[in-house]
Amino acid sequence: MMVKSSLRSLLYAVAMIIASQLLASCYKQQSVFFSAPQPYGHNYNFVVKTDSMSLFDSPDTIIDSTVVYKGDQLVVAEIKTVSADSIDSVWVKLARDQMSQGWQRECVLLTNVAPDDPISQFIDMFSDNHLLLFLALVVIVTATYGLRKLYRRDAYLVHFHDIDSLLPAIFAILVATSAMVYATIQNFSPDSWQQFYFHPTLNPFSLPPVLGVFVVLVWSMIITGIATVEDVIRRLPIDSALLYLLGLAAVSAVDYVVFSVLTLYYVGYVLWVAYLCFAFHRLSRSLHRYVCGNCGSRLRTLGKCPHCGTVNQ
Repeated sequence: MMVKSSLRSLLYAVAMIIASQLLASCYKQQSVFFSAPQPYGHNYNFVVKTDSMSLFDSPDTIIDSTVVYKGDQLVVAEIKTVSADSIDSVWVKLARDQMSQGWQRECVLLTNVAPDDPISQFIDMFSDNHLLLFLALVVIVTATYGLRKLYRRDAYLVHFHDIDSLLPAIFAILVATSAMVYATIQNFSPDSWQQFYFHPTLNPFSLPPVLGVFVVLVWSMIITGIATVEDVIRRLPIDSALLYLLGLAAVSAVDYVVFSVLTLYYVGYVLWVAYLCFAFHRLSRSLHRYVCGNCGSRLRTLGKCPHCGTVNQ
């Protein structure tokens, strides 16, 4: 018989995904995507993410009116086109309060602020190219060293010396797939991603198909991750469970970095197919299909039980 506990946990995770999406779609929500020169408008809220940013009296005088600082909340008061400006023709008037207002070029503004929304700010943090390259170097070096240490200790490790569960491998596959879809959006639909960045939603039914798929993958990853932690803790002693979860986190981090970067250069698609084949092959070898009729130990095949010697047919 197949491992019932893993299947029950998987079905539980799927049920939670479906329920969460049904709850998210219980109300009518207008699509946040619209055709406009800017993906933001009047009364849109920003928060300053850099140390400071200057605001000017007007686009014509270029004299500092005020300085805003990291964490300050700004609201868009006006958007103006200055065709004579050779740097950026779009100028935005912002207000911190009634006494602190001023103008700034859009190109300067968008490098110094983020939308005043936690989802947008999370996206902003992980979309920084310098941060991504730094993470790639640190994660790959650290994870490679850590995984070698885990493997030499003969500890359980997803894909290599796995436990008898579907969920950890599925979670790792979801991380890789989410990273690939994210990079695909960056390649082929950057405008829709920009709209999503300025108007984020966790309801996939109010988004274009490719963004809806990405949000469903994120929901699936979160819920499957919760079910995975519960399943691992139930199957292993606490010290082994923590070690296994650390190894799963390292593998998932490598998956995220590798597929989000290499898909930008189209290599990630081929690698993703190869990764799926590898993951499912290793998963089929780690699952135990039978249970010994005498001692209850899990068996991959029928025959002599390696634990008690009973012949199972």
